[in-house]
Amino acid sequence: MPSSQAGLTATDAGVGRTTLQAFAAGPVAVVVVLLAAVQTALSGRYGYHRDELYFLVAGDHPAAGYVDQPPLTPLLARASTELFGDTLFGLRAVAILAYMAIVVVVALIARELGADRQAQTLAAVCGAVSSIVLVIGHMVSTATFDMLIWLLVSWFVLRFLRTGDGRWHLAIGAAVGVGMQNKYLILLLVFGVLASVLIVGPRRVLVTPWLAAGVLIALVIALPNLWWQVVHGWPQLTVAGGISEKDGLENRLMFVPLQLVYVSPPFVPILIAGLLRLWREIRWARAFAVAYPLLAVVVLAIGGKPYYVLPLLIVVLAAGVEPAVRWAHSARRRTILVAVVAVSAVVNAVATLPLLPPSAVGVVNAMNKEQGEQVGWPSLVATVASVWERIPVEQRDRAVIFTQNYGEAGAIDQFGPSHGLPSAYSGHMSYADWGPPADSSDGPVVLVHYPSNRSLVRYFRDCAPVARVDNGYGLENDEQGSVVQLCAGAAGSWSSVWASLRHYY
Repeated sequence: MPSSQAGLTATDAGVGRTTLQAFAAGPVAVVVVLLAAVQTALSGRYGYHRDELYFLVAGDHPAAGYVDQPPLTPLLARASTELFGDTLFGLRAVAILAYMAIVVVVALIARELGADRQAQTLAAVCGAVSSIVLVIGHMVSTATFDMLIWLLVSWFVLRFLRTGDGRWHLAIGAAVGVGMQNKYLILLLVFGVLASVLIVGPRRVLVTPWLAAGVLIALVIALPNLWWQVVHGWPQLTVAGGISEKDGLENRLMFVPLQLVYVSPPFVPILIAGLLRLWREIRWARAFAVAYPLLAVVVLAIGGKPYYVLPLLIVVLAAGVEPAVRWAHSARRRTILVAVVAVSAVVNAVATLPLLPPSAVGVVNAMNKEQGEQVGWPSLVATVASVWERIPVEQRDRAVIFTQNYGEAGAIDQFGPSHGLPSAYSGHMSYADWGPPADSSDGPVVLVHYPSNRSLVRYFRDCAPVARVDNGYGLENDEQGSVVQLCAGAAGSWSSVWASLRHYY
């Protein structure tokens, strides 16, 4: 069928439509395999991200929750290393699998919205090479699985809106429940879609007993972590408040430009076409044309991070590929479309994947600091080891390594054993729950912290800076220039100072 006849129109849109184009399984599989091969080849190019180091340690402390997140991502990180090996590739295998699933679901969403095989393939390519999807497909992060779950829920909701079959509420509820075991941000999507359906319809699809069943399933799946949060006084609210207080202004100022950068500026015409098509042509899915701007306003108001609503922008992108294919009916226009996608792929890959030598990462680090966060951890640990060796051997069984943040502590836990280092302690996030050291550990303390953090030293005695971290590439990432001090001990017993050392950001 020609692409001009493939899309849903205002006359045939509505609940009950069941005819869909054949799924482009072959072309989409080619896209998935090729790009997953690229991700696999690059998975060990730089090193661990600070969050990955944290997830590895959290996975060794399985729990129903952590102060800054539910348990799904740390448990998946642990499962990945158990299945594929305790290496960088072994850890990131689960992220690459999620990346592959994301690309397939984007194509399925495009199909749900009436795209033919050609447009479905374009949706898979555009989704796969967008900046945000490349980033989260390269490394393990809560955003990796959040993106997948948001897209799955969106696909299920679209199937429900198109068919009117209330049984889709069961799948929606299950996906939302799993999403709540990863990040509570999935509730933003639930709010946005539900509010948008109430605003623009079709409201009648909500009148079904299956809705209550879906809500019940979501609550049952999410219950273990919800109970953990209740018992521990909802620490995630404290963490979220700290993010808004610390970064809220910057998040608001950068929200709009980063929406475009995180997808790809050349894709803007496709995004506009997607919004217009959802609003004008696919009326049963009009709620998604409202949900994205609605949630964008909510995130702006609360000072949330710009990437919070990007999965919905990917849905809009999937809606826009059909008119893009329709527009590219001539050889010249097809060439333009291919060039747009190719340029986006190259620029986004350089900005998000470890293609540059580590010494050149500073070129893209301002736009994507996650690149720089993967460089220099072995050097940091080697520096800490050099300071540890200054401690007399007879005092080392009572000595402690204490770090400002979980990235530093996670790096020492990962690379330290080869240097003869003990596990590190930190008051940052859930690391605080895995301490304190025993009060009998009253010997010297190796203290690692940012140069700007002058308040931390007051909890320790007779500290002297003896080394600075140098990643060896001149890369100005967060840890470059960090101070390593050697202190005589903690300023009091560890049990008495530990509560003061806890911090969430």
